Amino acid sequence: MTVTSDLAPRRLRDIFGTFASGLTIITGSTPDGPAGFTCQSFASLSLDPALVTFSPARTSTTWPVLRRAGSFAVNILPAEHQHLAGQFARPGAERFAGVSHTSSPLGNPLLDNALAWIDCDLHAEYDGGDHSIVVAAVRHLHARHDAEPLLFFRGRYGGLAPARGLLEAGR
Repeated sequence: MTVTSDLAPRRLRDIFGTFASGLTIITGSTPDGPAGFTCQSFASLSLDPALVTFSPARTSTTWPVLRRAGSFAVNILPAEHQHLAGQFARPGAERFAGVSHTSSPLGNPLLDNALAWIDCDLHAEYDGGDHSIVVAAVRHLHARHDAEPLLFFRGRYGGLAPARGLLEAGR
């Protein structure tokens, strides 16, 4: 095994990309209409109080608009929304063009057929280098149970594959 201390951004991206994650679209209502962006760095943080966290890039032009709104929704994407992950990741794109959505209890856009959604208020924000670390208080949530998640691994979209050999190995 070769061990390296190479911390170049490309190397970091390659190594960090070996951690498969789900994909979300953070959405909110603004005076100029709905706004949103794709976010891979989402996680649950606390059950009591109910908190979640995500990390938008400091270069994001959408996050400051949502921060000012004070509330937003985390839309967890199902496999069938791969096209939306790309659409909401492109800078300058008309992100909500052709996207069906309804309003959450807090008035935030909820993407139709999201795997789950979490309606939040901004709780805190911290410096995280080239990203911000956002902590959000959960106010409302819902999940559907008839779809698989959209995953991101090594720079590519994917889904769940049936586990093979796990049951036999545990016997």
